[in-house]
Amino acid sequence: MCVVGIINYLFIYCWSCKGTRGPPTSGAPPVSGAQNYSQFGQGENQNGPPPMGAPPQRPPVSQPYTPGAVNLPGPQHPYGQRFGAPPVSMQHMTNQMASMQVGSTAPSPAGPGYAPPSVSQAAVSAPYTPAAPPTFPPASTASSQPLPTEALAQAPPHSYYGALPPVQQPFQNAVPTFSSAGPTQPQAPPPVSPQSFPQAPPISQPPFSTAQVHPGPTQSYRGPLPSTQSSFPRPPHPTSQPSAFPAGPPPTSIPSQLPGVMQPQPPVSQPSPYHSGPPTTSTGFPPQVGAPPRPSFPGMQGPPMASQGPPMASQGPPMASQGPPMAQANHILPTQPGMPPGPINASLSGPPPQPGMQGYPPQQNGAFGQVRGPQPGYTGPYPGQPNYGAPPAAPASAPAAPKRLDPDSIPSPQASDMPPVQKTRHRIDPDAIPSPIQVIEDDKANKGSEPFTTGVRGQAPPLVTTKFQVKDQGNASPRYIRCTAYNMPCNSDMAKQSQVPLAAVIKPLAPLPPDETPPYLVDHGESGPIRCNRCKAYMCPYMQFIEGGRRFQCGFCNCVTEVPPNYFQHLDHTGKRVDCYDRPELSMGSYDFMTTVDYCKNNKFPQPPAFIFLIDVSYNAVKNGTVGIVCQELKTLLDYLPRENPDVESNIRVGFVTYNKVLHFYNVKASLAQPQMMVVSDVADMFVPLLDGFLVSVSESRVVIESLLDQIPEMFADTRETETVFGPVIQAGLEALKAADCAGKLFVFHSSLPIAEAPGKLKNREDKKLVGTDKEKTLFQPQVSFYNTLAKECVAQGCCVDLFLFPNQYVDVATLGVVPTSTGGSIYKYTYFQAPSDQERFLNDLRRDVQKQVGFDAVMRVRTSTGIRATDFFGAFYMSNTTDVELAGLDCDKTVTVEFRHDDKLSEETGALMQCAVLYTSCSGQRRLRIHNMAVNCCSQLADLYRNCETDTIINFFAKYAYRSVLSSPTKNVRDSLVNQCAQILACYRKNCASPSSAGQLILPECMKLLPVYLNCVLKSDVLQPGADVSLDDRAYLRQLVSTMDVAESHVFFYPHLLPLQKLDVESMALPMAVRDSEERLSRGGVYLLENGLNIFLWVGVSAQQELLQNIFGTPAFSQIDPNMTSLPALDNPFSKRLREIIESVRAQRSRYMKLMVVKQEDKLELIFKHFLVEDKSNSGGASYVDFLCHMHKEIRQLLS
Repeated sequence: MCVVGIINYLFIYCWSCKGTRGPPTSGAPPVSGAQNYSQFGQGENQNGPPPMGAPPQRPPVSQPYTPGAVNLPGPQHPYGQRFGAPPVSMQHMTNQMASMQVGSTAPSPAGPGYAPPSVSQAAVSAPYTPAAPPTFPPASTASSQPLPTEALAQAPPHSYYGALPPVQQPFQNAVPTFSSAGPTQPQAPPPVSPQSFPQAPPISQPPFSTAQVHPGPTQSYRGPLPSTQSSFPRPPHPTSQPSAFPAGPPPTSIPSQLPGVMQPQPPVSQPSPYHSGPPTTSTGFPPQVGAPPRPSFPGMQGPPMASQGPPMASQGPPMASQGPPMAQANHILPTQPGMPPGPINASLSGPPPQPGMQGYPPQQNGAFGQVRGPQPGYTGPYPGQPNYGAPPAAPASAPAAPKRLDPDSIPSPQASDMPPVQKTRHRIDPDAIPSPIQVIEDDKANKGSEPFTTGVRGQAPPLVTTKFQVKDQGNASPRYIRCTAYNMPCNSDMAKQSQVPLAAVIKPLAPLPPDETPPYLVDHGESGPIRCNRCKAYMCPYMQFIEGGRRFQCGFCNCVTEVPPNYFQHLDHTGKRVDCYDRPELSMGSYDFMTTVDYCKNNKFPQPPAFIFLIDVSYNAVKNGTVGIVCQELKTLLDYLPRENPDVESNIRVGFVTYNKVLHFYNVKASLAQPQMMVVSDVADMFVPLLDGFLVSVSESRVVIESLLDQIPEMFADTRETETVFGPVIQAGLEALKAADCAGKLFVFHSSLPIAEAPGKLKNREDKKLVGTDKEKTLFQPQVSFYNTLAKECVAQGCCVDLFLFPNQYVDVATLGVVPTSTGGSIYKYTYFQAPSDQERFLNDLRRDVQKQVGFDAVMRVRTSTGIRATDFFGAFYMSNTTDVELAGLDCDKTVTVEFRHDDKLSEETGALMQCAVLYTSCSGQRRLRIHNMAVNCCSQLADLYRNCETDTIINFFAKYAYRSVLSSPTKNVRDSLVNQCAQILACYRKNCASPSSAGQLILPECMKLLPVYLNCVLKSDVLQPGADVSLDDRAYLRQLVSTMDVAESHVFFYPHLLPLQKLDVESMALPMAVRDSEERLSRGGVYLLENGLNIFLWVGVSAQQELLQNIFGTPAFSQIDPNMTSLPALDNPFSKRLREIIESVRAQRSRYMKLMVVKQEDKLELIFKHFLVEDKSNSGGASYVDFLCHMHKEIRQLLS
């Protein structure tokens, strides 16, 4: 059996013995699993179908996480190092790491990864030290003097919402599990008898030898090599000083468990570690709303002072090329004498406490003792931040004899062992659990520099957060298709066992960056596209030509089809057509076909599409200014209608309607001197009163159109009509398109609930009392069936509806949104619209919506190779059968998510193929086919499946699945179902792919280590777990919005992007590295930019530097910043210019314009801002990341037991 090393995710713990210190943790830096997949250099031109050979070798599925060694880009600090000769370069270190052998074979002369120093070797300073994430201003690297203590005069630590930073204490850590002699052997489970744990060796006997280097059996080591230097600054050593550890062989009888005081296992009936119950004897934090008590799991929770928690490891699946299983260690590595365990340097610690705020509840799950107070003699720059530059204390003495040890728990100091100042809680160190920011940065470093070539089957692309260039060599670009798994299970049993969803998120008309070539347009003339006779798949790189090129075998169904004479071409010696690389359909993953009249409705080519603008002119719409704003904007916007050739005028025709209780149609024929109005008051039987002059060319009727747009605001300026209709408005647009016999789009500007007597009349059904009950699902369902029927008629005509809402109260978005979301349209919502602050956002959204590329009257079908089939679809569309996705409009922002299931076995040799074909009418009126092809690998081993998944796409699928489920199930059931499926995915990995280890370890696959944090963000979202202030309309709006999001949009929506602007370098084009979404990452002296695709927040700390404020706001005083500003002043300084550039570039990446909100610390708006700090506990009862990780661990253990 093969093994990948395990290191526990460390739940930092403390152990005290007369104020002594243990040696600091030395662990491996997180080694990213990402790697460059480009099989060909930039100059090579590997075209044609993807090779059917094996995919490139991927890195191990999991990597260890050890706090105290974080491998980050950035400036490195020359901290003194204790372990041995430092590598001279990053390459040197990489080489050393690569040379480590796991198993029972002899190591290279360098030993297991690095050479310990000889006695004469100096450990002065390391040339490479992992730098801390730039979360806060880092402490000076030369801080050998204690920092000033003035900061201690600040407010004492409170239990506030953002939780105090973990104050590291110098408790003696325990001995790790190292088998230092002889070949590696599997380690038996640790016994639980009180007599089974001998005393840990004194510090003079290190748990492993660092002085000898000799060939022999390798150490059984639990993971990649430790960082080659210690993680903390310390006074420089004299150059002749020997290594920190004495030379000599290690003791061979080291206990495999941690010494220290242990608590007995709690009974199963104890309070749940996840549910926050009232503060009782075993819990320390306030009740959590909305979650029932759950049974605890044994070994994870102790008395209040206990600090028992599940150590975790990021674990890879067994690799066939490796040796026997190695000894597994359950607990964290030892710290060095005289140094406190903790973050790499001061900059990794949390922010200062902020008075007047609420705190994290102490995490329960058994790993949480009492709050740790400040360490005596370790003054920090502000309370709660230890000063790691202070002089180390004397070496520790031998620890006391251990008491009973539970194998699944972590020792905690007894209250009697701690000085009074230390009798406070401690919690899991957030830096010790998987960091989204670290994964994102690693992927950028590993995959951002080389182009991603699509020619190799089954390779996972870079993350959506990485900027990369794509070279199409036979598979569709990840900008068009992203899969949840690039290794599909060979059979349904394996898929059912793993519970990993098999899905693809497809964005057929996705825009490409300027440096990538858009899909080629292929025209086969009157014969049309070449297709398989049986399954009707279109010609693609997966078709195999046989019999000298006269026939081809379909890659999807294996049927053999004759090649038409006009398409015949000879084959070369490899069996490929000699014109393979001249034809996009034989060498590319994505391309367009020009179609024939056979592909057109009623067998005739379509008319150019039309845009109809329908404007609400009721009292509310006139009063809030939207009527005047829309009319003014349309005068210029009509010059920018979509077109394929920017030099040619758009041939889209336009029409105008206004409405309140009745509808007004306008004749804007070019020959008229003034526009003519026709009123239809019989809204129960809607018709269009004119044909000629309603839909016109902008260039021909410009004068009349501008006259109309000037008159509309004046005409209705004094209206007193407050009631509106809505159903007849869409019917009017639909009838106009039918009369013109064309497809098109309706732009509806609407302000209030349609309560006037008419088809589609609605009533106010907002009832907050139903939230959280079994009847809550009815609030997401449409009130009446009228709009479902209307949507079906719209799709049949190719009538897409975009809805702009300006509500001041409940408008029933769940019902009004049925037609837009069934026709491929969009909903834009501007609650409490105020022209001064919201006009910019609305106009930018309107401009983009009118100008963006769109296909009309579209039909999409996904074909797959034998063995799998598309079974479920998510998005804004209509389906009249089980295979065809019908979209009246398909724009460049819309995605369709497809789930696949097995209907037979798949073959590892051939892999699995899918082809997405979209038939649509272009904005110029041409009927076209957009083809996207994708080939993925198939696997018979679960380890291979878990090695090649993409978490961001899985979360996109889970969110869409859950958001659709709320239509039919209570939200609590939906949340529980998501947690259960995630637990099953991770439990299956633990059971079948991870090396044997203690149940106390949480082991995550490398490519899914962020699944818990991202899934928790979905569970806490407003749709599934709303706060009291979230309206039903907002929840319905977000539910419909997420259904069409691509992976990049859903990623930033659920885990917002948080940038520390105080670290912005105006000389560089690079952005500062983002920080994690937690309040404890915010510095009172900083300014942060947060964006989630819908909003941009600028958070300003109360202690922000005057120079920073002057550069951004033009005022040095925090009190003078105007929190109502929605745009930054254009100041003449480099910082202001660079910041405004960043905001504009971020807005350009998103499909909707993000309004800027300035949030001052301790201001009322800060509650809204904190809602997006998704790693923290939410006001609506959502768990913090740390709490949820513990809960997920409990769920996995229950499944495994």
